[in-house]
Amino acid sequence: MPKMKAAIFIGPGRIALDEKPIPEVGPLDALVRVTTTTICGTDVHILKGEYPVRKGLTVGHEPVGIIEKLGSAVSGYNEGQRVIAGAITPSGHSHASLSGDHAQDGVGTPHGWKPIGGWKFGNTIDGCQAEYVLVPDAMANLAPVPDGLTDEQVLMCPDIMSTGFAGAESGRIRIGDTVAVFAQGPIGLCATAGARLSGATTIIGIDGLPERLEIARRLGADYVVNFRSADPVAEIMRITNGRGVDVAIEALGTQVTFEACLRVLRPGGTLSSLGVYSSDLKIPLAAFAAGLGDHKIVTTLCPGGKERMRRLMDMIASHRVDLKPMVTHRFKLDDIEAAYDLFANQRDGVLKVAITP
Repeated sequence: MPKMKAAIFIGPGRIALDEKPIPEVGPLDALVRVTTTTICGTDVHILKGEYPVRKGLTVGHEPVGIIEKLGSAVSGYNEGQRVIAGAITPSGHSHASLSGDHAQDGVGTPHGWKPIGGWKFGNTIDGCQAEYVLVPDAMANLAPVPDGLTDEQVLMCPDIMSTGFAGAESGRIRIGDTVAVFAQGPIGLCATAGARLSGATTIIGIDGLPERLEIARRLGADYVVNFRSADPVAEIMRITNGRGVDVAIEALGTQVTFEACLRVLRPGGTLSSLGVYSSDLKIPLAAFAAGLGDHKIVTTLCPGGKERMRRLMDMIASHRVDLKPMVTHRFKLDDIEAAYDLFANQRDGVLKVAITP
């Protein structure tokens, strides 16, 4: 059986390059030869054992590639076609999908529906940090890459761009809104760009790294706050003349940033949460106005599917946003263990790495 190289979860603290059989293609599947992929913060949670997956799983959920083989029932695509697939790969026919909650696509059990069932790559099925990836329900998930766009231009679409923009969309940002985005990592930077595109006129980006705050300004932040030199809650209340923000986007996944988002909300404001949390959260009584402040707390899992991917690539093709500067480092798949070491330890100003088999 033909083999391929793949980054495999061995156990907490170790993801290693090894060989696996190239997947067999079912009727509704497509085999994609990966040309570029990347590492996500969620992969680091998996590496650290903070998010459980089975041992032996190929990790990664952000593929750009070329269709190698199509399933017998797949139509509308051609072998050799450049495509991306979202990190979320809904079936299109589950109860969740037909209710519009594509990211929650999954299988019911006697104990209820499994949440985040639409996230399959590197979670419940083999992912794309490999030479090949099997895309399920290909007709719902493969999006052709427009001519003229490079792999790195569309590399953020499968997850980071879709998630960050969804933070703005779920927060229902309106024209003229004031928005705070806590943490300017890759998702937070995309949330900042999404807030600007949604019509916010005052955007405040919070982080502790000056280089990330500079990119935040380029993507739409009107103010930046370095939490290492100023109290972000006090600074945001000063900027807003004590009013608070309409929407606070939490893009890190910690108690500190979640609580700070609550503390800067105006009455009736919305906390849009994008973080992946690895421990229980506590809601402070005063910041939550004892539950009487008309606050809204919404959570979002990266929207996926081919139509979402088409829309995001159209944003890039129309020059509404340029996320190429977020790719700061490049590695071959053979060196993915070194890439994980760099990315997980956030050295050398890393934002995103491009990995090419």
